[in-house]
Amino acid sequence: MLNILKRFKICHQIPERSFHYKNKQFPVCVRCTGILLGYCSLPLFYFGLIKIPILLLILLIIPLLVDSMSQYMGFRESNNNLRLITGVLAGVGFSGLLVIFLKIIIGFI
Repeated sequence: MLNILKRFKICHQIPERSFHYKNKQFPVCVRCTGILLGYCSLPLFYFGLIKIPILLLILLIIPLLVDSMSQYMGFRESNNNLRLITGVLAGVGFSGLLVIFLKIIIGFI
């Protein structure tokens, strides 16, 4: 499974921007790990255990955009803690939006 992820390059996998466990690098960077952790909230949204307004879900994604774009454009250097936090927030935002949009689409069918 890990070889498949590395072969398809779903992430840049830069070693200093990735977690390591027992001297082995995770197949995704810290930011992508955070996004995947945020996706774990999807069942909570689906079953109605968490209800967050759409505007707030969109606002949860903005820190990731600001962090990644400001780093990419060379304005500043991010760190792994910030990458993880913004990734988790964005993953939660994406999950909530996905559930809302799927429920809207299914409601129309």
